[in-house]
Amino acid sequence: MNTSAEVDAARLLPGVVAAVQVAALPVMDRFQSSPVTWAKDEQGRRTKVEGAAQDIRNPVTEADLEADKVLREHLLRLLPEAAWLSEESADDPVRLSARYVWVVDPIDGTREYVAGIPEFAISVALVDGGIPLLAVLYNPATEDLFTAVRGQGAWRNGAACQITASSSFDEAILLASRSEIRRGEFARFAERMQVRAMGSTAWKLALLAGGEGQVYFTRKPRHEWDVAAGVLLCSEAGARVTDLGGDEHRFNRVDTRCRGVVAVQPQWYSKVFAWIQEVGTLE
Repeated sequence: MNTSAEVDAARLLPGVVAAVQVAALPVMDRFQSSPVTWAKDEQGRRTKVEGAAQDIRNPVTEADLEADKVLREHLLRLLPEAAWLSEESADDPVRLSARYVWVVDPIDGTREYVAGIPEFAISVALVDGGIPLLAVLYNPATEDLFTAVRGQGAWRNGAACQITASSSFDEAILLASRSEIRRGEFARFAERMQVRAMGSTAWKLALLAGGEGQVYFTRKPRHEWDVAAGVLLCSEAGARVTDLGGDEHRFNRVDTRCRGVVAVQPQWYSKVFAWIQEVGTLE
C-alpha cells in the first residue's frame, strides 16, 4: 500500500509555477529561431530533421528536451516522493505504484512551436491516486498562466476564470485543431456550431476554461500528458469533463493513451455527447 503523506496542493502551487516559468526560458530562447528538431516515431525514436520541419507529424525540439530536464529537476525537488510521467522522458513503471505522479508535457503544440505560431503550452499536472490535484498550464509566448487546485477553482493570470455559457448552439464556439479541420473531422459539427481553429490540446482546454469557447472534444485518443492539466482546469472552471466513453478520467495508467476528452458547458453536455456518438469517434 502506498503510504505517501497528504500533499497541500495550494502550498505547493507557487513552487510549481516558478518551475514552469524557469522551463519557459529555453522554450522562448528558441522560439521563432529554427530550433534543432527531430521526428519522433511511435516508440519514441528520434530522427534529426534537416531543413523545414513544419510538416513533421510528431516533432520534438531541443527546447522540448531542455524544458523537460528543467521541469524534472525542479518538480521532483519540490515533491521527492512523486513519480514522473512526461512525453519526453523514458517511462518508468515504478510510477504505477506511486500515489503522486507529475504528468508533464514540456511543450504541448510542438508543431505550432516549430512553425512560430504562439499556440502552445507547458503543461504540468500533479495526479493523486489517478485524479488531478493541481494544474499549471503556461503559454510563454502570450504570457498566459492558468492554474487550478482541486476544489479551489481555476485561475487565469491570478483572476478567477470560468467557462462561459452561450444561449444557442449557433453562437457556441467549438475549439478544434487545424489539422483535424483540414481533414474534415469537424465538418458535421460546423453545421451546428462555430468552429475555431487552434493549436495544442492543452492550450485549447485552457482557453475553454478561460471563457474563450463553450465546447471542446477530441474524436480520437490523447495521451495523459496532453490532457491531465486541462481536465482539472476545465472541471474547476465549471465545465463537465469526461472521456469519449462518458467516463471520468483516471490518470497514471499502464497505457498512457486515454479515450480523448469532452469538455462542455454542463447544460449542453448530453446533446454534444450524443452528437459525437452519432458522427462517430476515430479510436
